[in-house]
Amino acid sequence: MSIMRTKSLNELLDDTSAEHHRLKKTLKAVDLVAIGIGCIIGVGIFVLPGVEAATHAGPAIILSFAIAALACGCSALCYAELAAMIPVAGSAYTYGYATLGEIFAWIIGWDLILEYMVGASLVSIGWSAYFVNLVNNTLGPFGLAIPSVLTTPPFVDKTFIHFPAFTGVLAPIGLNLPQVLREAPWSAQPGILNLPAVIIVAIITWLLVLGIRESARVNLIIVAIKMAVLLVFIGVAVWYVDPANWQPFMPFGFGGVVTAAAIVFLAYVGFDAVSTTAEEAVNPQRDMPIGILGSLFIATFFYMVVAAIMTGVVSYKLLNVADPVALVLNVLQKPWASALVSVGAMAGITSVLLVLLMGQPRILFSMSRDRLLPAFLSRVHPRYRTPHLTTIFTGAVVAVAAALLPITIVAELCSIGTLFAFIIVCAGVIVLRYTRKEIHRPFKVPLFPYLPALGILLCGYLMISLPWMTWIRFLLWLLLGLLIYWLYSYRHSLISKR
Repeated sequence: MSIMRTKSLNELLDDTSAEHHRLKKTLKAVDLVAIGIGCIIGVGIFVLPGVEAATHAGPAIILSFAIAALACGCSALCYAELAAMIPVAGSAYTYGYATLGEIFAWIIGWDLILEYMVGASLVSIGWSAYFVNLVNNTLGPFGLAIPSVLTTPPFVDKTFIHFPAFTGVLAPIGLNLPQVLREAPWSAQPGILNLPAVIIVAIITWLLVLGIRESARVNLIIVAIKMAVLLVFIGVAVWYVDPANWQPFMPFGFGGVVTAAAIVFLAYVGFDAVSTTAEEAVNPQRDMPIGILGSLFIATFFYMVVAAIMTGVVSYKLLNVADPVALVLNVLQKPWASALVSVGAMAGITSVLLVLLMGQPRILFSMSRDRLLPAFLSRVHPRYRTPHLTTIFTGAVVAVAAALLPITIVAELCSIGTLFAFIIVCAGVIVLRYTRKEIHRPFKVPLFPYLPALGILLCGYLMISLPWMTWIRFLLWLLLGLLIYWLYSYRHSLISKR
């Protein structure tokens, strides 16, 4: 069937060489690792270890992170193989087009559009809450607080903190429900717009238009700040660890450990954003696996170490708070170190937002280049060699959503696209191994086909475990996408004309 038509590897690579579609190759291995870390390690590292230790795993939260990393690693290995073999922008969309067919490529591309844009809107709203909290606490006594009408959307929902899926929605993008969000000044009365969210989105959008090298450098600096804050916490708190606090190690049983693993699994999501920049890597065959797997390994290390120190310094029973890292430092009477946590949280949110706004335009760019979306969107800036039109479009949509909508309405639009993308990628590796054996693979998934199959099963299990409302939102968005595909994309597809 024509909807199952695929693009050959040569066609994918040829598309990247056209002058008006050619992106600038500037990213090296360290940039790719930083992009992965920037999206994986967000505010979640300051929240999830304590919350899950107190409610599900106890000190065995360390094992929960290890199990989640193993589950996520199956998909990461598959991403690494395809990214090295197909160094083209678009991530799972491109891989689906090369392996499973156009209709699957469209579905996953359409799904990632919602996933990235909604994620960026949520993060920008969270960034605004932290920024307003910081400014009002420091400058408020001097009469320089930000007016609430400029930090509050015109549509508010006072009950948003009771939204049952709130924690699960924020976890995939490295966020949870920190205290500053619960006490956000825009959660009470309607205002004009959420101006700080608009400003941060506009600044990052401008930076991304300016150039991928400049964006990568800024991300590298932000990630360095975030890592430095975590290292300070480790260096200060590790000397106060009392092994007695690790007993009992598994107070909720192994079932609790697995439950916590299923929740913190989504905190690892973000490495897939690395694959969206494959076309801009200097040596993608070598550096893409390093970026994807390296960022996942480093994130796992920090998650496990921070969790071990938290539960070793303070009893796990006391960690069910929105800011467990700050709690540990306050118990140790280190107020200066506790202040650094706010800096790390701000850096974490900023880097997550930057990477989300970096990845989404490249997916739209790839879909436009294949003519599944209007052709003009795939133009690159003549000077900066960036997908400036899709970047500006993404920034505008995210800014409007963050400015006008409360966090609940935005959260309700989140989909299960990440897990679905993982399934597509794992299946794509299996399909290509059997159908295109002759293709050179700079990196291969070990233990094939067992690890890709395990990745499909794990992601599928997590998908069916999601609330039914999540599935309804996913199916409605999918139906809208299929309607657009039949009315426009199917007839304009470049591969059909070829």
